[in-house]
Amino acid sequence: MREAAELTQLEPVPARRGAPKHCGWCGRRLPEAGNVGRRRRYCGQSCRQRAYERRTALQRSGLPEDAVVLSDTEIAALQDRLFQLRCAAEDIVTAADDGADPRELRGLAADIARAAKDLEQLR
Repeated sequence: MREAAELTQLEPVPARRGAPKHCGWCGRRLPEAGNVGRRRRYCGQSCRQRAYERRTALQRSGLPEDAVVLSDTEIAALQDRLFQLRCAAEDIVTAADDGADPRELRGLAADIARAAKDLEQLR
């Protein structure tokens, strides 16, 4: 009888861990959800549809699911941004070799930080 009483006492369900906190397509932050139902992966129907279209296109093409496909224009833009980042890093090295003051080096480092932040935005 004691075992039956122990079985009827339900322990609280732990909060979900590893649930996506950002949309699987556009990266926008998802609203906090309760503990009921399926975990939300997309912020809306349009993002869900774009993700579906991408999955089916990848299946038809034979590319791996984690493949990233860029157009010629996107590749050129990415290369330009990488070039800007490299030039900014070279500017810091040159300024340090020439004995630049800390304020100038800080300004150049801020330029690198901005360029790197721009590179993070691939979508």
